[in-house]
Amino acid sequence: MSSPSAPTADPVDGLPAAPSWKTAAWRAGLCFLFFIAGWIASAASHPSIATACFLASCIVGGIDLVEDTIAGFKRRTLDIHFLMLAAAAASALLGHWQEAALLLVLFSGSSALEDYANFRTETALASLFRDVPKTAREVLPDGSLRDIPVADITAGMLISVPPGQQVPVDLRITSGHSECDESSLTGEAQPVSKHPGSEAMGGTMNLSGAFTGEALRPASQSALQQIMDLIRNAQQRKARAQNFTDRFGTRYTLLVLALCLVLFLAWWLWAGLPAFTSLPDGRASAFHRAITVLIVASPCALVLSVPSAILAAIARGARSGVIFRGGSTIEDLAAIDTIALDKTGTLTTGEMSVEEIHTLTGSEPALRHAAYNLARQSTHPLSRAIASHLTASASREDPEHLTNVPGHGVTGILAGHEWALGKRSWIEERSGTIPVTDNAERPPVSSEVWITGPDATGYFSLRDQPRAEAAALLASLHSSGLHSLMLTGDRKEAAQAVASITGVQEFHAALLPGDKTAIIEKLQHDGHKVAMVGDGVNDAPALTLANVGVAMGLRGSDAALQQADLVLARDRLEAFIDAWRLSRNAVRIMRQNLVISLGTAATMVLISILREIPLWLGVLTHEGSTAIVVLNSLRLLLPNAIGRPRS
Repeated sequence: MSSPSAPTADPVDGLPAAPSWKTAAWRAGLCFLFFIAGWIASAASHPSIATACFLASCIVGGIDLVEDTIAGFKRRTLDIHFLMLAAAAASALLGHWQEAALLLVLFSGSSALEDYANFRTETALASLFRDVPKTAREVLPDGSLRDIPVADITAGMLISVPPGQQVPVDLRITSGHSECDESSLTGEAQPVSKHPGSEAMGGTMNLSGAFTGEALRPASQSALQQIMDLIRNAQQRKARAQNFTDRFGTRYTLLVLALCLVLFLAWWLWAGLPAFTSLPDGRASAFHRAITVLIVASPCALVLSVPSAILAAIARGARSGVIFRGGSTIEDLAAIDTIALDKTGTLTTGEMSVEEIHTLTGSEPALRHAAYNLARQSTHPLSRAIASHLTASASREDPEHLTNVPGHGVTGILAGHEWALGKRSWIEERSGTIPVTDNAERPPVSSEVWITGPDATGYFSLRDQPRAEAAALLASLHSSGLHSLMLTGDRKEAAQAVASITGVQEFHAALLPGDKTAIIEKLQHDGHKVAMVGDGVNDAPALTLANVGVAMGLRGSDAALQQADLVLARDRLEAFIDAWRLSRNAVRIMRQNLVISLGTAATMVLISILREIPLWLGVLTHEGSTAIVVLNSLRLLLPNAIGRPRS
């Protein structure tokens, strides 16, 4: 029986190729038909025809077993395929062709069901990325268009996207207006308006008007490719529970074979049962009973119990804009009791806007020029907002000796003079006392970015709105027993205002990246399981340290995405509670699967040792538990899989 944890690669999309479940289903069906024909012939007292039909059933149903067993021999391993093949062959040698055929009918049927489960899981993933464009229309300097392969697009190229076509790469729109369907990447059903200055992600659908955009990065670095890479990596990373079931390989197979040999010798030499022939009173031989133990001890259901649930959860999450980076993330997320959130871009929209420019000393045009050229070198949301605001009024100059100081700001030399852009406390540290401002009169949700240079000082006041869904999300998490806290580098007044609006239970302001990690480390030292949600470069250390690092959206920084265990592709906080509930449901199903598989195997092994049971009953319970485990995992693909989990 193939393991769902090792799917084959699809050379086109980089996603796993669906197993050939139809071929497996045809073989299982043919095996079943031969078995039914043999059973009818046996009931009609035609033993020769019955034996021939059972033999045909064994041949058709055992093809995959033989291939897998040979492959295992080449790897110098013995696994459950060998156990099943040995049991079927031993039953046939004893003349129990009907039991051998029944074993292979049920085994081939459960294998087909497993392959179908893999197919459903991988189809759910592959459906996200169908019809990805292979060519794009480049706008040449003279305004003409030419078709080029998407793989040849480089940053800075102008690309035209007509209505009704997919956006080939991540673009910043330079002209035109339209709406894009981003559901394939973000799970957001509503079309998103696009206009000059906004970004259109590769793989999304342009619905209405035509637009032209500047390529932000090659196709290999697009938002679509990031999702595909995350999913591909997630399928290869195993949960701790899955690592437990993976141990059932060669050693377990040898242990089962040794147990069966000991039981055979005990029943033959000590209990006095015949070695290979049944007694006249109908009691089975020692070999027959040992084969029954071998069948019920095979860990098919146990091996499938965790990976089948993991793959189903990864697929279900991807359809909802939740990308798990491995099975261990699912387990860790289900266990958290504390959620820490960044402010800007996480609890707030991150769409900062400049409210006012305050020139305290020096020339305002000089401040604007310096601020624009320093801000455009930074990826921080505040810097992006300043650069966007000043684009039309400031000239471009590349600063020399540019230095980014994480958590503080950026410095550079312009026209031979050093300028610094960043936090007030940092600017004050560098420049000494700065003039008193009307800080107390401005709205507390506002943020401020200071700039200082030769005989010039000023600051920008910016405003960011809390996310509309933040308060409802936090209330839902609080009602489920989770504790929330906000970790931000912004000033205390702005943090307090956002905390009061969103309902976050605790907040810490004016933090450096190291301060965030220190707080998380203390929480973990006190026994808490912490999920950290953020989107910026300064959040990357905290995301790494947390039990579960959560990156807000594929528009987040590369550093945040690389360190995160979970990505909320739809860039909306509701996706976190979906992920948390899905993970708890997945862990609950894993536990159910383990109880079903271990309980069935242990019970049947004990019963088959203490008393004789029919071989067909051992076969039925073994394969039945495997089918139940796979079907139970498939429930995670249902529409209601993301719901309130039972405690």
